[in-house]
Amino acid sequence: MPRRPSDDVFLDTAQQGLVSRLTRALREVPDFPRPGVLFRDITTVIGDPVLFRDAVDAMAAACLPDAVDAVVGIEARGFVLGGALAYALGVGFVPLRKEGRLPAAVESAAYSLEYGEAVLEMHADALESGQRVVIVDDLLATGGTASAAIALVERIEATVARLVFLIELADLGGAARLGGRPHSSIMTV
Repeated sequence: MPRRPSDDVFLDTAQQGLVSRLTRALREVPDFPRPGVLFRDITTVIGDPVLFRDAVDAMAAACLPDAVDAVVGIEARGFVLGGALAYALGVGFVPLRKEGRLPAAVESAAYSLEYGEAVLEMHADALESGQRVVIVDDLLATGGTASAAIALVERIEATVARLVFLIELADLGGAARLGGRPHSSIMTV
């Protein structure tokens, strides 16, 4: 069960311990997917059942102040975290996919990331106007992917209640591209 943010002392202590455990578990892969990029691999985190559960619980706790109707997860690691988060919150899950991978009518948004260009798509009927959603991904870097996700959700007149990330790379300034929307990151590096 997610911990309530109102339990500040417990959450602060628990959050510090979780960040320490995440830091130890996270695998850093230099020069992937291209030279100069330090890739943060979360497979070591999601492969540990206790750490994975605790990370999802912390993400769910960050969402508790917001009434949400769905979780929107960004391909591919956002699917793993987002599916688990949707389950924890008791809401549905909407996948945002790379271009050409969804079978029905889609909405699309092109974006830049720190090492290339891409297109993100969502089924045009995946959300309804007025629904409040949480957008989830493993990492907030430059904010390009998150910005495209926001554009897709808002194009169909749903509301972004919050964005939640496992890791935020603060030096890359991605939070500035979220347009002032509330966001939570379990750990910042």
